[in-house]
Amino acid sequence: MNEKYHHILSVIDYKITEHKTTFVKVAGYDAVLEKEFEGEVKFLNGVPYGDLIHHQRSSLSPECRQFVQENLLNKYNEGKFE
Repeated sequence: MNEKYHHILSVIDYKITEHKTTFVKVAGYDAVLEKEFEGEVKFLNGVPYGDLIHHQRSSLSPECRQFVQENLLNKYNEGKFE
């Protein structure tokens, strides 16, 4: 039985500061490493930042890190955090 799992990402909460910075708290599952994760990503002028998605500091697999970054950027661009 060789089932392939998929990455999972859930937005727990978000907050927009008076300086127009958006903080998004997330939780999910990294299917490559087979482990759950939590973290926060900051959007400043539409650009995502944070250790969770940083290519050198992230504890996620490269595939999951990219999945999280693309998913959050799409949600941000669609206005989901307004």
